[in-house]
Amino acid sequence: MTESVLVLGGYGAVGKHLVEKLRAAGVEALAAGRDPARADRVIDLADPTSLATGLDGVSVVVNCSGIEDPAVAAAAAARGIPFMDITSTYEYLQQLEQIDGPVLLGVGIAPGLTTLLAVEAAQGGGPVDVAIGFGAGEGGGPASTEFTYGLFGKRFADPDGSQVRNYTRPKSFELPAQAGYPRFPSLRADFGDQHRLTADLGVPVRSYLRLDSRLATVGLAALTWVPRLAALLPDGDMPGGDGWVVAAHGGSGQSHWATGHGQCRATAAIVAEIVQRLLRDPIESPIWIHDWIKLDDLREPLEAAGVEFGTGIAATSG
Repeated sequence: MTESVLVLGGYGAVGKHLVEKLRAAGVEALAAGRDPARADRVIDLADPTSLATGLDGVSVVVNCSGIEDPAVAAAAAARGIPFMDITSTYEYLQQLEQIDGPVLLGVGIAPGLTTLLAVEAAQGGGPVDVAIGFGAGEGGGPASTEFTYGLFGKRFADPDGSQVRNYTRPKSFELPAQAGYPRFPSLRADFGDQHRLTADLGVPVRSYLRLDSRLATVGLAALTWVPRLAALLPDGDMPGGDGWVVAAHGGSGQSHWATGHGQCRATAAIVAEIVQRLLRDPIESPIWIHDWIKLDDLREPLEAAGVEFGTGIAATSG
């Protein structure tokens, strides 16, 4: 029987690239959504009947829709269909951890690639600081924008027990020259893998976010204190480029990084490789990506997709 991958949001910012990459690799990929003109399978995630029918004959489900509903994952897992989501929201990831069935957690750039880089950096000791840089000019689609804006004014638990407001506590990092990012501080942000890694690695793991635009990053820091003004922000791309960079800095100075262009295309390349591995090596219960694969498992295919890897850049305070 032909193995099919159902891509929810399959004609969106990431989904369209994922469908393309899977098909290029010889994997049957079905773009799913509510628009009959663009969808291979018309599925309304708010309609359980529609979802149940859409899962027929599917081997893997990838959620690129931006809709964070654990019932969708549960519906797939109940039929033994592995489910993964490119989301970053910690509360949702916690819900996915409780699903009874095959769910792969932390798939994408952040979390995902950041998670695997942090594991490598932690081998030299902790704490581990994860710096995430996204190109403001690309945005990453509506789901990415909703995540970024959704953090305004919210707090999360730091490994030291204190409460951290998103987009505060600036810290500067030396990032690889290949990323082309001007030097200015990154801001604390609640990416879901930092909590899981802190528990699993036994060292504090902290995530920081910045954009390639100084003005856009300063805007994040300002709006976290007046989140209601976020409604005035544009839905489209902001001034900036499409370059992204992620770097994990260990306590001993050991650092591992990756950089490239096109956040959406890179996310799709990561997910496409993971999907193919999942088809060969199925899972049975919820598992985080770092408990399933290592960074070296992704390095070669991602380099072929234009991602550059490196080591040895130290973090600095600022």
